[in-house]
Parts: sequence; structure tokens; C-alpha cells
Amino acid sequence: MQVNIINKSKHALPNYETTMSAGMDVRANLTEPIRLKPMERALIKTGLFLEIPEGYECQVRPRSGLALKKGLTVLNTPGTIDADYRGEVGVILVNLSSEEVLIEDGERIAQLVFAQIVQANLQETETLTTTERGAGGFGSTGTK
Repeated sequence: MQVNIINKSKHALPNYETTMSAGMDVRANLTEPIRLKPMERALIKTGLFLEIPEGYECQVRPRSGLALKKGLTVLNTPGTIDADYRGEVGVILVNLSSEEVLIEDGERIAQLVFAQIVQANLQETETLTTTERGAGGFGSTGTK
């Protein structure tokens, strides 16, 4: 799949770090570092503009290393970039740690995963088919 991209950042294009990576890391494009206090959130710009083919989306997902080491995650995980969006890609980061976190220019802050999408046609009905699980949710199948 080809995705056209405009890179107005001072960094190289996102890339897959290994041959079997599902996501490509995206970097913060900042004029000065951003300090996030505990429970604070910020929109971090990337300087990237995408032209995603129709029938696809780009998901913005957290990086596991940032989550574990710094307590940073993407707030609306996964964030969706629709195929018709042409603005700058931004990442909403939140600091879930108990310490202030510094985000620096060029830091890898999230990953982008491209996925095919299917639009559903909703059919209103009076009943649904029954299943063994039924309406059970939120842990109804147990933990072991």
C-alpha cells in the first residue's frame, strides 16, 4: 500500500524498526521541549501530513517503552486518522506517572499502524440471535 506524505518536520520519515514491525514510530516535532506534569495531557505535533488511500485508516498507538519507562500513553488509543483528513498528524499524549516527564524534539512518541477498514450497514431489528455469552461482559468470562 502506498501512502503519500508531506514531511514538514526536521526529522526523517517514520519507518518500521524491524522487518516484522506492525507500526512505524513517529517523532515529536517541537521548537522547544514540553514538560508534562502528572495527569497532564498535550497535543504533540509531528510535522507530518498523510494522504491515506480510501478504504484504510491510520491508527495512532502508544509505544510500549514510553508507557513502561515514563508512564506516557496516547490518550485516545487507538487514535484514528481517517482517509479524508489532510491536516497535520498530532498525538495526544498523557502522563500517567507520578513524576513530570520531558518530551524532546525528535523523540519517538507513538506508532502509526495502517489498517483496512470496512464500513457497516446497520440494519434495525427487534431481536438479536442468542449466544452462550449473551449480554455478559466486563469480566463475565472470568480471569482464569
